[in-house]
Amino acid sequence: MLAIRDVDRVRTLTLARPDALNAFNEALYDAVTIALRDAAADPSVAVVVLTGAGRAFSAGTDLLEMGQRVTDPDFVPGEHGFLGLIDALAAFDKPLLLAINGLGLGIGMTIIGYADLVFMADDARLKCPFTSLGVAPEAASSYLIPRLVGRQNAAWALLSSEWISAREAHEMGLVWRLCAPGDLQETAHSHAARLARLPISSLRAVKRTMTEPLAQQIAEARERENQCFADLMGGPANSEALAAFAEGRRPDFTTLPDGA
Repeated sequence: MLAIRDVDRVRTLTLARPDALNAFNEALYDAVTIALRDAAADPSVAVVVLTGAGRAFSAGTDLLEMGQRVTDPDFVPGEHGFLGLIDALAAFDKPLLLAINGLGLGIGMTIIGYADLVFMADDARLKCPFTSLGVAPEAASSYLIPRLVGRQNAAWALLSSEWISAREAHEMGLVWRLCAPGDLQETAHSHAARLARLPISSLRAVKRTMTEPLAQQIAEARERENQCFADLMGGPANSEALAAFAEGRRPDFTTLPDGA
């Protein structure tokens, strides 16, 4: 589910649910949360690289499990879950690099807001699917994505639920480097290794001075988003979206009650 490898003070975390396009179920949320906390506390780790196995980086939250969560009163969530992962990302105080090897949806895109450097295969794609799922933004993306790409690019990404190509992501400023698919891992890891040769204390100090001024705004954005998400989850639009996914059809939002 999560593969962990250490080389030259670089810890690589590989999402390894390829048959599910590395979608995050509760177990994977917990595993990555724990791995980030462990990496932060480990004095032998200077840099973390997060990537995916197979043809996807991450397809976001596992929608089949989300459907179970909405409909099953006995559903048992993970110890940390989605919110725990975002807590761990916000608190992570060492360089975090992403190697986006394939499609990234939902948290597979919004995680970019917490990364320090993002490398992306030139055939990969990104999407914020929130409106197509009848829910709200997540992970402070309503604050972090506009900071990265500007208001109008962010508005289109968050409102439209349309795919963003690697070229568009690079032009917007969502990602730092585009790579041929076969060169992605080597390029990301060579940059990670260069950082890892530097003193961890200095790497932490640089990251702290860059991220600490944003902490309050991130917390406030998360609170707004979480409330909107809770209000919408299980509502008419979200229920239609999840039913359509389970039935393998396109959702039809045109028949919903006014305002839904």
